[in-house]
Amino acid sequence: MTEIATTSGPNNVGLLSVGAYRPARVVTNEEICQNIDSSDEWIYSRTGIKTRRFAGDQESAASMAIEASQQAISRAALNGSDIDGVIVATSTHFLQTPACAPIVAAGLGAQGVPAFDISAGCAGFGYALGVAADMIRGGSAGTILVVGTEKLSPTVDMHDRSNCFIFADGAAAVVVGKTPSQGVGPAVWGSDGEQATAIRQDIDWISYAENQTGPRPFLRMEGTAVFRWAAFEMGKVGQQAMDAAGVKPDDIDVFIPHQANSRINELLTKTLQLRPDAIIANDIEHTGNTSAASIPLAMAELLATGAAQPGDLALLIGYGAGLSYAAQVVRMPVG
Repeated sequence: MTEIATTSGPNNVGLLSVGAYRPARVVTNEEICQNIDSSDEWIYSRTGIKTRRFAGDQESAASMAIEASQQAISRAALNGSDIDGVIVATSTHFLQTPACAPIVAAGLGAQGVPAFDISAGCAGFGYALGVAADMIRGGSAGTILVVGTEKLSPTVDMHDRSNCFIFADGAAAVVVGKTPSQGVGPAVWGSDGEQATAIRQDIDWISYAENQTGPRPFLRMEGTAVFRWAAFEMGKVGQQAMDAAGVKPDDIDVFIPHQANSRINELLTKTLQLRPDAIIANDIEHTGNTSAASIPLAMAELLATGAAQPGDLALLIGYGAGLSYAAQVVRMPVG
C-alpha cells in the first residue's frame, strides 16, 4: 500500500527581519481631550500614552501591511517571490471577504502562495507567529511573512472617556524562516471566552446597516476587568513560555509585552522577576495600542533605536480581545 509522505519537524526557525509602518498623523492627548473631560496628565498617568498615530482616509489595514512587509522583505535581502506564505493578524480589515492576506501577498508579488488572516485581537501576532513557525518546522513552508496590522481609529467612539485615548493605527511585519539554531520557542496560547464581553463590539455591522440612525458599532472595553486579568494572569503565561523554551528569567534580554498599558507591563516585569538590566518595550508612549501590530512595532522600534540588539533573547506576550493570549520566546531578528 502506498503511504502518504510525512513531514517531521526538524527545521529550526527564526525571525529573519522586521519592518514597520506608522501613519504620518500624530494625535496628541490634548487633541483627544477636545472631545472628553480629561487631560494629558490623566491619560499618561494611567496608560503611559502621550501620542498615537491615526491612519489617513485612503490608508487601510492592507495598505499599511504592504508598506511594513516591503521593508521586512527588503531587510531580509529577499523579494516577494521568495515568500512561501503570508499570515496577517488583524481585526480591522473591514471586509468579510476577501481576506486581507491575499491582497497583501498580491501587493508584494508573492503570487500563488497560501495567504490567510488570523483574528485573535491583540494576541493575533503571537498566534500568527506560532502557526508560521510550526509550518516551517514541519516542512510545509520555508519562508513565511507574518504581519500585524490595524486601523482601529474608525472603531473608536471619540466621546467614550473609557477608551478613546487608547487605540491607534499601524502595521509591522516579520519574515520567519529556517535558521541554523532555534530562534522561536513554542507558543503558549489560549483563551477565556467567559470574559468575551470585556473587549467587544456591541453592535454587528448588519444590524447597523439596517439602522444607521442608531448607535455605531464602536469598540467597547471593560478596562478594570481587562487590567486585572492581564496583570494577574499574563505573568503565568510568560513563565510558561519561558519554561517551554527551556530558559529562565535571568536569560531574557528583552521583554516585549503587548503595548496595551504601561502600568500593566510594569507589573508583569516585576511578576516575571526579569533582570534589572532587561530592556522593556515602551512603544506605547508614542504609538498607543495598535492591537495585533503592537508587538512587532515595538520590536522594530527597539532595534531601530539600538535599545535591543539582533540575537537578543526576547519574551513576547500578547493579550486582549477574546479574551485571548499568546506568548513565546524568540531571538531578535538580524534584519
